[in-house]
Amino acid sequence: MVNSMNERRVISVIVLNESSVLARITALFAGRGYNIESLTVAPIPNSEMSHITIATNGSSRVMEQITKQLHKLVPVYKVVEHEEMVEKEMVLVKFPIAENLSDVAALCAAYNGGIVNVGKETVIAQVADEPLRVQHFIEAAQRYNPSEIVRGGVVAIER
Repeated sequence: MVNSMNERRVISVIVLNESSVLARITALFAGRGYNIESLTVAPIPNSEMSHITIATNGSSRVMEQITKQLHKLVPVYKVVEHEEMVEKEMVLVKFPIAENLSDVAALCAAYNGGIVNVGKETVIAQVADEPLRVQHFIEAAQRYNPSEIVRGGVVAIER
């Protein structure tokens, strides 16, 4: 039973672009004491809608309750708890220019990424991969003394 409480869940919500809709959606999670690990919102091209992707941990029972309540919110058009999905996350990492750039580039390439900006003092790398692989990249990148790391949220789409 302990495992069912800690299962990672990814939910997509399609909503009408409307003020306060995001606050009402996050309030459903907060009201039950559930933390949102990642929250990504972006407009759906050629529509008045947005796609919200929420990554969290929780039991199937509580997620079922939240999903039912999400369906009841007026600007919500569709709610999908993903099972068969393709999931990606992006990270930007700033490295000192003094680090070995070919090693940094090779590390990034191993995680679907590369160097995206070179300045006088720093190099910025980007990786886009599955969330667990992004975490592994961040751990491996520590040897190159990153000065800043910014993770984006998870995006997911059904297979």
